[in-house]
Amino acid sequence: MIRRLSLVVVSAIAVVMLLGACGSDDDGTATAEATSEATSEATAEGTAEATAEMMEHTVDLATTGLGDVLVGHGGLTLYLFTNDEAGVSNCVDGCAAAWPPLTVEAGAELVAGDGVTGTLGVIERADGTMQVTINDVPLYHFASDAAPGDTGGQGVNDVWFAVAGDGTAVPVS
Repeated sequence: MIRRLSLVVVSAIAVVMLLGACGSDDDGTATAEATSEATSEATAEGTAEATAEMMEHTVDLATTGLGDVLVGHGGLTLYLFTNDEAGVSNCVDGCAAAWPPLTVEAGAELVAGDGVTGTLGVIERADGTMQVTINDVPLYHFASDAAPGDTGGQGVNDVWFAVAGDGTAVPVS
């Protein structure tokens, strides 16, 4: 992703230099405007490509203070609930408010990022939403985690644990 963004920026600089060499305006205004426009377009294209690539993954792997853990939307840590059963979420109502399930639209393609080796799937929750699973284990965010890298839900009540790339619980250290 970074390599692709760099290639776009380098290409934009080459176009800018070419336009600068070909500029015929005596005061350089046309050349400066062309330079600015080409750079803005290249930056916008690179940003759009990077954003699209990040949104392709349903679940990614990120490094936190706990090591490498699964993350979902916005790069927020994902957790499992040991009171769940395979293919069944037992976290509803108030529990689901504190531990929002990672959901997708029905029929959505699930895509694992690099390092995610567990098998992604979905289950239908009691409210009809589709919750993402790894190895048939439902995945959740923790409402108090506000930024990527936050792991405030780790070990809560000895039943909530961050999830490793293979779908297992990250042990409390």
